[in-house]
Amino acid sequence: MKKILMLIVLGCSSALGGDFHLALSYTRFTLPNGLEVILHEDHAVPTVAVNLWYHVGSSRETPGHTGFAHLFEHLMFMGSKDAPEGKFDEWLEAAGGDNNASTTTDRTDYYENVPSNALELPLFLESDRMATLAEVMTPEKVDAQRAVVKNERRETVENRPYGQASIIIHENLFPPEHPYHWPTIGSMEDLDAATYDDVVAFFKTYYVPGNASLVIVGDIDQAKVRSEVEHWFSDVPAGEPVAPQGIPATVVSEQKSVVVEDRVQLPRLYLAWVTPALFAPGDAELDLLSLILAGGKNSRLYRRLVYDLQIAQDVTAYQASSKLASVFQIIVTARSGHSLAEILPVVDEEIARLKAEGPAPREFERAVNQMEASFLDRLENVSFVADQLNAYFSDTGDPDYFNEDLSRYKAVDPTDIRSATETFLRENGRVVLSVVPEGKGELSATKETR
Repeated sequence: MKKILMLIVLGCSSALGGDFHLALSYTRFTLPNGLEVILHEDHAVPTVAVNLWYHVGSSRETPGHTGFAHLFEHLMFMGSKDAPEGKFDEWLEAAGGDNNASTTTDRTDYYENVPSNALELPLFLESDRMATLAEVMTPEKVDAQRAVVKNERRETVENRPYGQASIIIHENLFPPEHPYHWPTIGSMEDLDAATYDDVVAFFKTYYVPGNASLVIVGDIDQAKVRSEVEHWFSDVPAGEPVAPQGIPATVVSEQKSVVVEDRVQLPRLYLAWVTPALFAPGDAELDLLSLILAGGKNSRLYRRLVYDLQIAQDVTAYQASSKLASVFQIIVTARSGHSLAEILPVVDEEIARLKAEGPAPREFERAVNQMEASFLDRLENVSFVADQLNAYFSDTGDPDYFNEDLSRYKAVDPTDIRSATETFLRENGRVVLSVVPEGKGELSATKETR
């Protein structure tokens, strides 16, 4: 067992029926400008993970002004006052480090992994662009990254097989005014329409210390690192407080059937429902349900569709949990020579069986064990631990929410799975999307065509 697990897994017996208690020590403090800082020591290897969240994602955008959060993920690497363009990557790589970033509906994350003796470098780089990016941003830089993002959209959406599925699903699940209606990458029209002044205003509103949290995990001395953080970040202007975000309601009260003909070789079926938000009642139950349905080769749908009937080549299910609402999806790719109309009734039959009978004890136990194992697997990586501390802090206010999170799954019983399936996986409250090869509309699960 790796040392990080020795630090955080207490009272652990076997995964089968055993009780885990996860406890992770940390230090948390807030700078006068509002930046939240969380530190955790792990001396297993001489490396450090730096994880900076800005609590802004695409859900903070508005119709007609989408794609800004993701555009900033790119602009943040275009140089700051004391770190000219290109130097961010060059200096980190020279020190033996790496870095990346990601954008979701609810946050934008920037992270670096460096040898422990190089920790001050990412602290300097992150503080410099937090403080000075707007000073050196130019219309030319905005235009350059706008073009990069548009090309990324072409590669990942327009020109990728099944690439538009997620966008179509969210457009049909959420009304136009809902923050999850539009894609994180934005639309081509909105990216074209974004002005330099719009972009600067977005940065000055959301990229401020009071809307950010910094987590540092690894081979550190906490007192020394606190001093270094204070040195690099304390003089960054606080900015104005960001107003809390409301949680708009969304209800799907019918089956929305969509057929898309695309440049694909095999038909693919998507079933999607709006489900409870992260940590809300029902969220943990649906996570376990996804494992019962498609969590491995012994799962219900994989066994029926791939092994027994041999009408599908793969099947996936997951609960995509987010802050305002979640989406539960089942995705099945048909085997060559078979249609989605053959697959949909089988999926519906298995869902109906769960509603009527609930899961069998063995498959329920397997799903809980899979969830427990996934916690331990992820905790072996300091970069993941840093990101998870930031996520728990953002979502619950408690960075050390590991045990409470796992306890949600341990508290579920088979009747809860049955109830969640009945409540949330309604045929009259879902999107049924069929993506089929061009000219092969007859392979769809339904007749409607987009």
